[in-house]
Amino acid sequence: MRRIALPLAPALASLREALFPPLCPGCGEETGVAGLCPTCWRETRFLDAHGCRYCSRPIIRAGAEDEALCDDCLRWPPLWQRGRAVFHYESVGRRLVLALKHGDRLDLVPMLGAWMLRAGRDLLHEADLIAPVPLHWTRRVKRRTNQAAELARFLAPRAGARHEPRLLLRGRRTSVQDGKNRAARAENVAGAFTSGPGARAIRGKRVILIDDVLTTGATLSECARLCLASGARAVDVLVLALVVREEFPYLSQKAEQECADGEQD
Repeated sequence: MRRIALPLAPALASLREALFPPLCPGCGEETGVAGLCPTCWRETRFLDAHGCRYCSRPIIRAGAEDEALCDDCLRWPPLWQRGRAVFHYESVGRRLVLALKHGDRLDLVPMLGAWMLRAGRDLLHEADLIAPVPLHWTRRVKRRTNQAAELARFLAPRAGARHEPRLLLRGRRTSVQDGKNRAARAENVAGAFTSGPGARAIRGKRVILIDDVLTTGATLSECARLCLASGARAVDVLVLALVVREEFPYLSQKAEQECADGEQD
């Protein structure tokens, strides 16, 4: 049966492409090949390895690579050691994240996961454990999947690291973070996570936490704190997208200062 099927494979592939032509996941237009169309590719603001060591935000370099930090990470140092992001959370990048997160587009995992492999190759090379930021079970039922878990499952075997999907658990359902400033985000997730069964294997290990979006880092810092408390040697983070402050005014430093001034009055 296999001998009969093999000669037919090219014809079947051509028929499939004729009936179901590849569409660009960024705009929905026919591309002829899998992946982004040229226009969406140009509009996706990919990040490189020369940004902030904690979040990949582009910065003007001044000094040793390991000490290159953006203003936000200098002012609010996260609890993880190194961080990488693939692209800015805007335009096409934002649409890709939302399609994966809320649109059941698990077919995007291989493409997005491959980008994460490239962006975080130095982190993944040293990783012992790879774990996703967990969802509360009620939110997972609503979405039907945890996008961070799907990305972690893709990355772990290709990085040669152990996949620990239950390293952390989300014991308390939190309200959505959208619209909250830094202080409110940190308060919202404080105590929301607990160590899971997978934490028994964490002592002395280097852990990479996987998530879809890095905004202020409140969620990832809380997860990193738990990992370190459980005995992890170090924690790194790898995400798909980094939020662009200019598109979300409530996250700006001016808004943070106004909030702080209001609390002091």
